[in-house]
Amino acid sequence: MTVSAHIAALASAQCFFNLLFPVSLSANLLAIVNVSRGKCGLSKCVNRYMVGMAAADLLLVISYPLLTWTAWIYFPGSFRFITPVCRLCGWLIFASTATSVWLTVAFTFDRFVAICCEKLKTKHCTERTAAVDIGTVSGLACLESVPWGFVYEPLVIMDSVPWYCVHTSSYKGAPSWAAFAMFHRILTPCVPFFLILLLNIRTVRKILAARRARRARRGLRGRRNGENDKDREMENRRKSIVLLFSISASFILCWITQQAFYIYQRISMSFVYYSVTDPRYLIEDISGMLQILSS
Repeated sequence: MTVSAHIAALASAQCFFNLLFPVSLSANLLAIVNVSRGKCGLSKCVNRYMVGMAAADLLLVISYPLLTWTAWIYFPGSFRFITPVCRLCGWLIFASTATSVWLTVAFTFDRFVAICCEKLKTKHCTERTAAVDIGTVSGLACLESVPWGFVYEPLVIMDSVPWYCVHTSSYKGAPSWAAFAMFHRILTPCVPFFLILLLNIRTVRKILAARRARRARRGLRGRRNGENDKDREMENRRKSIVLLFSISASFILCWITQQAFYIYQRISMSFVYYSVTDPRYLIEDISGMLQILSS
């Protein structure tokens, strides 16, 4: 791939992030406002999860496209690049990403319980439980991301003020940091991938079994004029199921490229900074763009 092609790709990436921020910002804000009003035909616990996921995605959009990408292009000498602020933004990216991913898992589990576990449904699928789950997931994600704030050191010190962030020498060579990075990658998003796929498969099987049973009951009792063919309980679940599968599919499709590239890096042991003439540079950027697109 030629240098001119890479320059064009970088320009496209810049346009992508410039468009992504206002669109995602307005979409997540509208989602938070509208869902919080409770007039979307969803249960209260589903409303809670939707608001939590939208808030986490909003933080991710602010911390990465705005405070990182846009700030680097248009405000390279701003306070954003003072080392403590830079560290805080780096931690916020990891924390908001982990929160968004694991709230998707929590929402998937909640819908799994609502459909497949009748006995547990009344205890788990409540507004209070949803609030506790969101708070717990957010707190644990923030704590797990704390070490990422210590992998950076100042690039230069001007007038006693540290500027910019570069990886510390210990991060590049220490086995402990390598183990932590591997643990973080497995925790987010490898484990969520597996859990979301497993729970959705079980949920789909339950839905299909319920539909077959419903058709059998109709066949046995016959059909009366004016009878409503739709099971009321299943109809009430329809919106949440559509949301569940849409969010799950979006998450998996947008993250799969980055995960495949990471597996390639582990196999080839090519954890380096790629030059702009290397096609892997473009693949790495596209995978990051797709990950942010999931917001």
